Amino acid sequence: MPTINQLIKQGRKKTPKKSRAKALRKFFNARERRMKEFKSPFKRGVVLLVKTMTPKKPNSALRKVARVRLSNKQEITAYIPGIGHELVEHSIVMVRGGRVKDLPGVKYHIVRGKYDATGVVGRKKGRSRYGTKKGGTVASVKPATTAPAAAPAQ
Repeated sequence: MPTINQLIKQGRKKTPKKSRAKALRKFFNARERRMKEFKSPFKRGVVLLVKTMTPKKPNSALRKVARVRLSNKQEITAYIPGIGHELVEHSIVMVRGGRVKDLPGVKYHIVRGKYDATGVVGRKKGRSRYGTKKGGTVASVKPATTAPAAAPAQ
């Protein structure tokens, strides 16, 4: 416990808040071939594996999670929120921070309604978190456009 004189001279120092989502703090510099610090709220990644996990002790369920390789070459485990999903291996997803309390080691969430992670079908309340439009429908993903077929020669 500091004395009053010590507090007058030095004061109290605030400890800086640490980010728990460490994979969102770094990016891979390809030119220098090393990791650099740069905080970002979201990162894009490719799904490597989709699986289910069981939660910690008082809870019982099958939580859907995905193993994702981010654009900075780091592999993380991310939670897939909402009921039902269409994610498979090689799907492109956007990842945000936010841990799942009853899943050990899961510190990230997949953003629904962005890239290949479609929104939750039939969702009426709290739609913005689950990528659902007003009527409970999902925003349609536009297919990749292909070059028009050449006209047959006559």
